Amino acid sequence: MQYDKLLKGGRVVCPATGIDGVMDVAVKDGRIAAIEAEILPNSAREVITVKDKIVLPGMIDTHAHIYTYVSGRFGLPADMAGVDSGVTALVDQGGASCMTMPGFREFIAKPARSRVFSFISAYVVGGLEGHYYPNLYGPENVDVGATVKMAHANPGLVRGVKAHAELGGMARFGLEVLKQAAEIGREADLPVYCHFGQLWPTPETGPNGVDPDEILPLVVPLLRPGDILAHPFTRHPGGFVDRRTGKVHAIVDAALKAGLKVDVGHGSHFSFNMARISLDAGIMPDTLGADMHGYNTRVPPPAGTPSSHPDPEESHPFAGKARFSLTLAMSEMLALGVPFEKVVRMVTTGPAAMLRMDDGIGTLRIGAVADVSVLSDLRGKFRMEDNEGTQVIADRLLQPEFCLREGVRYDATAPILPAAIAA
Repeated sequence: MQYDKLLKGGRVVCPATGIDGVMDVAVKDGRIAAIEAEILPNSAREVITVKDKIVLPGMIDTHAHIYTYVSGRFGLPADMAGVDSGVTALVDQGGASCMTMPGFREFIAKPARSRVFSFISAYVVGGLEGHYYPNLYGPENVDVGATVKMAHANPGLVRGVKAHAELGGMARFGLEVLKQAAEIGREADLPVYCHFGQLWPTPETGPNGVDPDEILPLVVPLLRPGDILAHPFTRHPGGFVDRRTGKVHAIVDAALKAGLKVDVGHGSHFSFNMARISLDAGIMPDTLGADMHGYNTRVPPPAGTPSSHPDPEESHPFAGKARFSLTLAMSEMLALGVPFEKVVRMVTTGPAAMLRMDDGIGTLRIGAVADVSVLSDLRGKFRMEDNEGTQVIADRLLQPEFCLREGVRYDATAPILPAAIAA
């Protein structure tokens, strides 16, 4: 047999190579061996019929939270959000820090069947309980030198830096933490992924006169080309849309022209209304992170969590949907009128570029590692709802069927995958 696996008869879409059409994909020794209009079935040990399915380079989720136990209920099991959801690679955003990166490497990244990367937290505490306790995230809890050193010690794993530019932090700490995060990015030569949209409530005492619509203009000058502005469509104050005018901040266009990038960072932030305003203003995201975690995706809390622990369903600002997936986020982008080919780029070539791995993942070129995602493309009337309660009726719904991770098949069986809701 010439090949190990043959995916036969699917619509193959690979922005990196320009392929878009009904093709057969052959895999040998964990790598893409051939893509042709017709490959003989008897040339492969296993033939998988994917007629009427979409075959993509392995999808990459640029905003995951997978540091289980250390980040408490916040962290989802890596493979639940990864290969078991049809996603071959995950970027954990800020779960691990200069203190906890060795544990993330040994107990999360190495055992995972999914490909795992980290944007290291700018804070020494990392993402404990999903940043539930804001007093842990002041400038005195940032160690620039130690974080840079940890990033350099883990070059294959650490691909960026995570920081927050939001109302509660600005009211407490001003710009100092953001300046430190930008310094980490410069010294480590890594992109900084900057969260916009309110995360923490403003403190009862202190400088509470911060205008959320002034945060973006203050922070953008601190960033460099290649840094990432996250949550452009947030429903929370402090995002891309100036709440006073209802229009996108003028500095966003200048930032994009200067080489900054945009990640959707969906999660509980996503607002159809804010997305519509930003898209109409010409803001097209480069990447599409799902931002799933244990406070917006219902999974059991880690074993040993006391019953007296704060209930995120009631009190955490991220509380939201019961089930979610990267493919549902893709479907919502399609419902907003974003062309399919651009949505595919947001989960393949865009993330690969963000990770500086354009030649390794996010592609189906011959000889590349055989990371492949196979999706169903359902047509009909489907109801979608954001966390503001806004509903849209979509005529298209993408759902994961299975993926190949270095040629090994994993079916999309994660319990967090949402079912289609007919309109």
